[in-house]
Amino acid sequence: MHLEKEIAQQPGVIKRLLDEGWPATTAVAGAIGEFDPAYVCLAARGTSDNAAHYAQYMFGGMLRLPAMLATPSLHTVYESPPALRSALVIGISQSGQAEDVRAVLADANQQGALTLAITNFEDSPLAQTAQFHLPLLAEPELSVAATKTYSAQLTVIAMLTSALAESRDMRNELKSLPRLAMQALSLSEDIADWAERYRYCDRLVTLGRGYNYATACEISLKVKELTYIASEGYSEANFRHGPIAAVDRGHPVVLVSPHGKNLAAMVDMCERLEELGAESLVISNNSDLLKYGTQAMTIPSTPEWLSPILAVMPGQVFAMRQALARGYDVDKPRGLSKVTVTE
Repeated sequence: MHLEKEIAQQPGVIKRLLDEGWPATTAVAGAIGEFDPAYVCLAARGTSDNAAHYAQYMFGGMLRLPAMLATPSLHTVYESPPALRSALVIGISQSGQAEDVRAVLADANQQGALTLAITNFEDSPLAQTAQFHLPLLAEPELSVAATKTYSAQLTVIAMLTSALAESRDMRNELKSLPRLAMQALSLSEDIADWAERYRYCDRLVTLGRGYNYATACEISLKVKELTYIASEGYSEANFRHGPIAAVDRGHPVVLVSPHGKNLAAMVDMCERLEELGAESLVISNNSDLLKYGTQAMTIPSTPEWLSPILAVMPGQVFAMRQALARGYDVDKPRGLSKVTVTE
């Protein structure tokens, strides 16, 4: 299975980025510093859009630099691009083929903005349109469902943020990622022992908040892509504002909450879900929170800003194991192709 192999390749991809990616990252950070953007605009689709959510928290939380998500249809369908002249505009795409994402960067170039592409292909339309390109160095990804390119996107974003912050501490913390990623995958091996329990469920909720809102959305997307069930990713805060009413006894809910500022709120959510009779599938490195889980998916301890790179891995394994339990082809999900071109 390509998917299983590519999930296992993630520590190596992360290590390659940390070994080979710093010169390009430092050069891009220098150009950004010279441009001095007023804000960041992030253009992406699908899995890459979830990486953009992570970037919002990284740029905003670590650099105090406001970051917004682009609306590509304004550039293509409506032909009314917003003013981007003072922005750093970043296009994120595994393939670099999405025409609407490329159009955002093309319009930004015309307005005098600074543009950057983060892709796996240097010769892609998106990379060729941007003024700067940061490669994912993930080698070809053959499975339709993106895994190693997603964790590579997060790693590139984390590296760029640390370079912009000129933080030696952040850079040192990044060094531990390949080892921690290997641990995260090792700790995920027992998911195969209990995934069968959920083979007949037809809906799933995934919750995260802050840096791991992106993780909740990405795990939900992987479950949808591979198992074809109704899966929704929510901010834990937004979930309280209505969607929690849909939860009843036996409803599986994935909660992503490593050590960090959102832990207390997630403990409270676990208690509420317990009252409702839901089944909590907890991804965390906090022993107290893991005790609430009907199923516990442990990840290694790491600073909160790096935890999404690790926390997504058990989610990827869970989605894969669910698909296998249902007898689906995990490398070729129905109705999907590796490259999706939207205009």
